[in-house]
Amino acid sequence: MRHRAIDPKLFVENRARLRERLLPNSVAVVNANDILPTNADGSLRLVPNSDLFYLTGVSQEQTILVLYPDADDEKHREMLFLRETNELLATWEGHKLTKEEARKLTGIEHIYWLEEFPALFHRVMCEADHVYLNANEHKRAVIEVETREARFVRWVRERYPLHQYHRLARILHRLRAVKSPPEIELIQEACALTDKGFRRVARKVKPGITELALEAEFAHEFIRGGGNFAYTPIIASGANACVLHYIDNDQPCRDGDLLLLDVAANYANYNSDLTRTIPVNGRFTRRQRQVYNAVLRVLRACIAGLRPGKKWKEWQREAEQLIEKECVDLGLLSLREIKRQDPARPAFKRYFMHGVGHPLGLDVHDVGITTEPFEENWVMTVEPAIYIREEGLAVRLENDVVIGRDGNVDLMADIPLEVDAIEDLMRR
Repeated sequence: MRHRAIDPKLFVENRARLRERLLPNSVAVVNANDILPTNADGSLRLVPNSDLFYLTGVSQEQTILVLYPDADDEKHREMLFLRETNELLATWEGHKLTKEEARKLTGIEHIYWLEEFPALFHRVMCEADHVYLNANEHKRAVIEVETREARFVRWVRERYPLHQYHRLARILHRLRAVKSPPEIELIQEACALTDKGFRRVARKVKPGITELALEAEFAHEFIRGGGNFAYTPIIASGANACVLHYIDNDQPCRDGDLLLLDVAANYANYNSDLTRTIPVNGRFTRRQRQVYNAVLRVLRACIAGLRPGKKWKEWQREAEQLIEKECVDLGLLSLREIKRQDPARPAFKRYFMHGVGHPLGLDVHDVGITTEPFEENWVMTVEPAIYIREEGLAVRLENDVVIGRDGNVDLMADIPLEVDAIEDLMRR
C-alpha cells in the first residue's frame, strides 16, 4: 500500500449513511472496475471503482459488495466477496487480501470468496423486494466499452426480471458530494503533496528546459511521497496554454513566455487539482502581470462566492460577469461589442469558455448533483482563466476549496499565488 492506512470507521460510516437511504427490504450491489486491456497481452493498472472504495476502502479487482440491511440472517446484511488467492496468482500478481485483512480494512465482518457469490446472491434476491444497481451516471462520461457494472446489471435483470430496480448512483452522488472530516484530511494530504511538487518545479523552470523535464520533476515528488498524478498533467508553455487539454508536454519553454501548470497529486485515491501560471524566466512582463492579476481577482471573488444554498449555474454566471469586466479592462472587449453580442454566443467566450469549477474527491471531476444547491463540506475547484490566442498567452489559476457555513477553507492557501510570491519562489 503506497499510502498510510485509513481508519475503517470512515467506510463503516459511509455504509451506514447509504443504508439509511435505501427503501425497506432492499439489496444494493457495487462491483469493482475491470482491468482494462491495452495492446497484445498488455493491460493498464487497475483504477479502483470510486463507489466501492468509498464504501469499503478496497482497491482489489473482482471485488463485490452486497448490502441487504433487512436480511433475516445477520450474516447477509453486509457481505464482501473477494478473489481467492493461490500459489499461481501470488507468483504472477503478488499478494491478495486475506479475509482477516479485508475485515480490518473495511470493518465488514462477513467476507466470502467469489465462488460463493452465486448461491448467496440468489438467496438474498429471493428475499428482497427492491434492488439498487450501480452505473456511471456522470454527465460528461463517454462510455464506449461495457463495464463490469453494466454486465452485472444486464445479468441480474435477465435472471430476476420481476424485482423493482432502482438507481444507486443518485444516492451515492449526494452522499459522496458532502465530504466527511477524514475525507477532507486525505484531500488535504493530496494538496500538500501537490504543494511540494509545484515548489520543486517552480525552482527548476528556466528558458530552454522542456515541458517533459518538468513533468518528470512532478512525478519524482508525487511518487516519492506515496501518491501519483491525479490526472494526465498539463504542462503548457506559450501558446500551448491556449489548448485547454494540452498533454503533449514535449516543447521547450522559451524566454518571455508564460508556463501553465495544471498538475496535481492523488493520495489514497483522493485527488487534488491545481493550476498555476508562471513566467519561464522568473519575471512577469507588464502585460502578463495585468492578465494574471485580472484572473487572480476573479479567483478570489469566486472563492468568496461559494456558499451553501447557491446553485452552480448562478456561481458560473457570476464568474462570467467578472471575466467579462476584466476583458473590457484589458482591452480585449469593448462595451459596444458586448452590447451588440448574440446572447447565445457572448463575446467573453472567446477568452473564457469552460466551467469555473467542479466537485473534487475520489474522482477529479467528482460526482454530485450539480443542479441542486451547494452544501456545506462540498469540496470544489475554483479555476477561472483568460486565454488570449492572438497574443499567445493564457493564465489559468486553480485552488481547491471546502464550502463552509461561516466561511470557506482554501486547501491550497499555502501554495504561492500572488505575482510577487511566484517571482520570489522562482528566484530561490
